[in-house]
Amino acid sequence: MTFANPILLVVGLAVAAALACAAVAATRRRARALASAGVATADGRRARLAGVWFTIAGIAVLAVATAGPAVTVPVSHASGTVIIAIDVSGSMAATDVAPSRLTAAKKAAQAFISAQPPSVNIGVVAFEQGGLEAAIPTADHATALTAIGRLSAGGGTSLGSAILAALSAITHRAVSLAPDGSAPSIGFWPSATIVLFSDGGDSGASGGSASADTSDAAAVAEKAGVHVDTVGVGTVAGTTVDVEGYHLFTGLDEATLKSISQTTGGTYHPASNASQLDGIASSIDLRLTVTKQPLPLAGALIAFALALLAAGAVLTVARTGRVV
Repeated sequence: MTFANPILLVVGLAVAAALACAAVAATRRRARALASAGVATADGRRARLAGVWFTIAGIAVLAVATAGPAVTVPVSHASGTVIIAIDVSGSMAATDVAPSRLTAAKKAAQAFISAQPPSVNIGVVAFEQGGLEAAIPTADHATALTAIGRLSAGGGTSLGSAILAALSAITHRAVSLAPDGSAPSIGFWPSATIVLFSDGGDSGASGGSASADTSDAAAVAEKAGVHVDTVGVGTVAGTTVDVEGYHLFTGLDEATLKSISQTTGGTYHPASNASQLDGIASSIDLRLTVTKQPLPLAGALIAFALALLAAGAVLTVARTGRVV
């Protein structure tokens, strides 16, 4: 417990102690006088003094309240950084999720942003063959909403590059894999979360194995304590999409998205239709940050002191007919 004005506490308790000493001295003098007169009224005397002790206790508690006492208590709240990573590759133009995968994902992402408190900084990363930061993390959620509204589909997909671009936005420095694919050390960011909207199709980042690029990037996030929640946009049955004059089949790759979320401690959220995407805002739980905040106790102590003073006054009046 801490006190805003410890001097007031000392003075108040000194006054209460002085009153207690005076009450004890007066009681002893009265007892001696009654004893010399041959009068034994111990029970009645204790009853009369009960009001005095309640009053003194009330003054002592009031002294503590005047000093501004407070205790620190742990408080959980959503805070930190969230990066919304949205796949804008050509396959996201598919219409197996109406009106299209990308349009539905944008709507769900904007609903998610609107549901977050101001204590959460939100950034946006759009990705196709490589990650492109569309909005740096900020408490101004309108910036993120506008950035998402500008996105359009086109190009290939690199989930690994998307994760690395999101980590770069979180750490405010370029994050890349080592030549041997090992995960670099970027510090520990336990209050950061990446929410990745994609159909899971992955064409790789740099001509290598797509799965290796993605798993290595996920390992970087896992090492940094960053959860990646993945949202699968599309249907497993899939459909065809027109990409630069070619009709290509594209289906939801749940295995890749589940692997990313499991590696990083996140959660996979299937969204094969628009109604499921509409519920994403309530299904993604951000980790809570626990902080210690002061809890003032003056109000409660003042109420307790007034109760003691009132009890003391009632007992005094009842036994003596006087307030003091």
